[in-house]
Amino acid sequence: MTQMTLFKQGNNLLDLRKASRWASQYIGRQVTISNISYLLQYGRIKRYGNNGNPLVDKNELKKYYDVIKNKEKDWKATLGDDLNWHLSFVEYRESERTKHVHRLHPYKGKFIPQLVEYFLDEHTDEYKKDVFFSKGDIVLDPFCGSGTTLVQANELGLHSIGIDISAFNVMISNVKIAKHDISKLHKAIQELTFELENFQRNRKNAEFEEQLLTELSEYNKKNFPSPEYKRKIRQGLIDEKEYSKEKEKEFLGVYRNLVRRYNIKISQDSNDTFLDKWFLAPVREEIEFVFKKIQTIKDPNIKKTLAIILSRTVRSCRATTHADLATLKEPVTETYYCKKHGKICKPIFSIIGWWRRYSIDTLNRISTFERIKTDTSQICLVGDSRQINIVEELRKKDPQFAKTVKKKKIAGIFSSPPYVGLINYHEQHAYAYEIFGFERKDELEIGPLFSGQGKEARDSYVKGISEVLINCKRFLRDDYNIFLVANDKYNLYPQIAELSGMKIVNQYKRPVLNRVEKDRSAYAEIIFHL
Repeated sequence: MTQMTLFKQGNNLLDLRKASRWASQYIGRQVTISNISYLLQYGRIKRYGNNGNPLVDKNELKKYYDVIKNKEKDWKATLGDDLNWHLSFVEYRESERTKHVHRLHPYKGKFIPQLVEYFLDEHTDEYKKDVFFSKGDIVLDPFCGSGTTLVQANELGLHSIGIDISAFNVMISNVKIAKHDISKLHKAIQELTFELENFQRNRKNAEFEEQLLTELSEYNKKNFPSPEYKRKIRQGLIDEKEYSKEKEKEFLGVYRNLVRRYNIKISQDSNDTFLDKWFLAPVREEIEFVFKKIQTIKDPNIKKTLAIILSRTVRSCRATTHADLATLKEPVTETYYCKKHGKICKPIFSIIGWWRRYSIDTLNRISTFERIKTDTSQICLVGDSRQINIVEELRKKDPQFAKTVKKKKIAGIFSSPPYVGLINYHEQHAYAYEIFGFERKDELEIGPLFSGQGKEARDSYVKGISEVLINCKRFLRDDYNIFLVANDKYNLYPQIAELSGMKIVNQYKRPVLNRVEKDRSAYAEIIFHL
């Protein structure tokens, strides 16, 4: 960028700090320096100045954020004027939507904590006129998933019970809400990390991967400079498909030479199980090593927490492309062109980097939550919500809490039931079931992906959700409130309410802005108040 061009830009050029302040004021919510850096990194806006002092053009920034500001208008035009934009929680940053333990482990289909807060919090605002729950009440989530309702109930001073058919989901939830000894957990993590480092030190894959990363860095810097490369694609100056194919093939020679030089075994001997198919041989060896070490730990709380760290680590180390992490396609055993990052990427050859990262992150998140936790009771139970006796199962785990529930009764439900034929809840964590030996109960899922979305599947879904509500109702107090988050495109919930002996008294249509799917088109879900 020449001095003359910079001069012509005049007062429109802002450094990152000033750009974040201007953007925050312009769109009415906080935009961080990191947010602006992201826009530069991925070529959303142009970089001016130099690497030591990057500058952005205010007009370009305005143009970018005008698209964001117009989204409400556009979405209402598509989804209807009854869209409750306040429940989009657009003003919250990503870090706030995944605060403290909510990002302890990936989980498809969970709602954001601010949605739970809105309905559970006894404090009203200009948008919410009614109070549905008060401090000390007991809240139930019969489709607990990863425990969002339980965590937020604790934060707001409510007791809560979760139920889930998946033993692994229950473990995630109970680790989030457990009382942790941070110093003991920290020590256990340090010791296990040290043992993993020693284990890896005697093998060649660490040295191999370090050399591979050096070669990749130099190659990508030369052939896929950021952000110029992505901008040239958008401008039509580069044919991404042809160019990437040529460069991918070119680097494969370098990769294969390194594999031969370091004598790295890439594929496992069998291809029978999920762990056999989706992990390179060096990664599988490290997974087995860490799992055996975790098995020797006596403290059940620490043992389960380390298991969650391992599971999260393993998920990030599957032999797949970055673009296909959510929906696995084919195992990747060689370097490849990554459309997501716009450069040549590699599969994972060791878990140690992700293990260190998630260990630190887990400690920080648990420590943060420990500082704000209330003295309330939370527990997640393994069971089928259609028939579980909540009080009896509670009595086995927490007799005092069981007495409280029997005497006081549950004030209501806040839950997101599974959607019809949308997610395979067991398969998304197939690796964890194999590692930890949990029994899979796919056949007990309501509305499973493998049943599809036909009439028979929809009828079965209506029956299943109704049976859950009927069973849970016997543990609720008379003046209960039930909130169910659903994308009811087949209009099943009026029938579900009727079969359950309930009535829909209100419904809130909220836009879902922060979807992880590649399809970012206008999408809404309904919160039914029964």
